Amino acid sequence: MNLLLSREGLRRLDELIKPGLLCAFDFDGTLAPIVAHPDHARLPCDIKKRLIALSDFAPVAIITGRSVEDIHSRLGLDADFVLGNHGIEGMPGWEARAQRFRQICAEWSRQLQDVLDEDEGIRLEDKRYSLSLHYRLAKDPAQAEAMLEERLRKLDPLPHVIAGKYVFNVLPEGAGNKGEALEHLMRSSGAGSAIYVGDDVTDEDVFRLQRPDVLSVRVEEAAGSAAELYLERWQDIGMLLDELTARLRAGRARNWIRPQPASNG
Repeated sequence: MNLLLSREGLRRLDELIKPGLLCAFDFDGTLAPIVAHPDHARLPCDIKKRLIALSDFAPVAIITGRSVEDIHSRLGLDADFVLGNHGIEGMPGWEARAQRFRQICAEWSRQLQDVLDEDEGIRLEDKRYSLSLHYRLAKDPAQAEAMLEERLRKLDPLPHVIAGKYVFNVLPEGAGNKGEALEHLMRSSGAGSAIYVGDDVTDEDVFRLQRPDVLSVRVEEAAGSAAELYLERWQDIGMLLDELTARLRAGRARNWIRPQPASNG
């Protein structure tokens, strides 16, 4: 990976800025800093102002593991697209599939209720279309991780599990991922190119797309990541938003076209 805020990285950013750019972001650890308790996460005011400025020149999409209802309460702005549950929720045309996943997750939630009695530091987040098991605050996180891995293997039906930073994301098989969600969103919105910024294992499905018209950016360098570029630290997200806005503002003077947002359904 190359550093985005370097001469080579900014040159790649210049190549991407073309008619119909879609700007897509993860939330936790990307637009908002990681916090000990997920309920405390909020979009910082300076990042909010930068996103609003960016949205004057290009559509902004949020693709997050949180539910759509949850993320709306934390953003404080109207993004063009808000996709929750790793892209399952809020995607135009995926409503019937989402309803089936909701029924599966309700059954999983019932099967996992006794897990919370094992350690009060373990938290089950029921997002209706997927689940997240947080264990950052567990008495012994390593022990909690092993216990949860065992329990998840016993769920019926078996889930697709994505391990993150002190969290297991539990999704129905066939639910898709953020990479599929971004590609579907590009097609439905008519975007000619996209930049996607994320920080976690769930974002690697976007990073692995390896499309020339999609620039993937990871917050913090990580060995083995498929992201093309990286930001050195979370605090650099503000500078990236500034660089995007400046380039898109210059592009407007050359009559570049903004893709039209589709209905969120």
